[in-house]
Amino acid sequence: MADATGVLVIGQTSDGALDSTAAELLAAGRAIAAALDEELSIGLLGDTLDVPAQQAIAHGADRVYAVNHPLLAEYQPDVYLAALDALCRDANPRVVLISRTPEGRELAPRLAFRLGVGLAQDCLEVSLDESARTLLANRPVYGGNAVAVVSCERTPQIAAIRPKAYEPAQPDPSRQGQIISFPVELDASQARTRVVERVQEESEGVKLEEARVVVSGGRGLGGPEPFAGLENLARLLGGAVGASRAAVDSGWVPSSYQVGLTGKAITPDLYITVAISGASQHMAGCSGAKCIVAINKDADANIFKDARYGVVGDWEKVIPALTEAVRELVDT
Repeated sequence: MADATGVLVIGQTSDGALDSTAAELLAAGRAIAAALDEELSIGLLGDTLDVPAQQAIAHGADRVYAVNHPLLAEYQPDVYLAALDALCRDANPRVVLISRTPEGRELAPRLAFRLGVGLAQDCLEVSLDESARTLLANRPVYGGNAVAVVSCERTPQIAAIRPKAYEPAQPDPSRQGQIISFPVELDASQARTRVVERVQEESEGVKLEEARVVVSGGRGLGGPEPFAGLENLARLLGGAVGASRAAVDSGWVPSSYQVGLTGKAITPDLYITVAISGASQHMAGCSGAKCIVAINKDADANIFKDARYGVVGDWEKVIPALTEAVRELVDT
């Protein structure tokens, strides 16, 4: 689109507040906007956006487009897509950033198609080619075995960024910004699907994707029972429990535990893997971990190539001993 300017973040809200993924995108967008010397905006969709709009400004947005409509109270892809299409055409941004959440995975390619442009998918990092003023995106390829740098040449330049790839900036409540009410014409007939039932899964403790410590188990555990021991260790460390795809496919733990290319992407400070071989599919989901500790009886397991510390041994002996050692440290 001609005369495009600025960076537009497509933000999500959760329980009436700005979602953490939106704050992450604002951190990424702030750097791009600064390099362009242009404004950073965010589009929020919903029916009550006063609180998240103020939070977005505190996290770095110069302008907030509040797209208020009763049909946007609950996520529905066709209705959301229509609203985002209208917003992008009106705001005419140079760059559009969207989080690769379940909703983002659905909306980003469809929005790019509507706007007649390409999409940089599953990005780990975005930057700017300042000479060409085009977006550069780092994204994993070949199952996470390599990272490709792709450029976006048509405007708007759209990138879907992996959650937790960026650390949100500290909010500044004193920041000032512009909040614009953006009206959209929507009709219930635009929705080709409808929610017939919503099942809320009860969970305790820290969310897997937000945990600073994660303990994950794989196929080598042999069944669901050993995950109780991993939960004890994770609880002592103030963390969460994850799993490989093999463990999830075997029905040992729910799919919400899965770490990997087709599961959740995590960026903990400490990632302890137990009986996980280290297939590229799994490693693609934990490449952002600051420190990986691998426990595996196979000394040739691929996981040891990525681990900072490795223990070659039987997990049935290692995990109880490690748990007891952590417990003693916690008690002291």
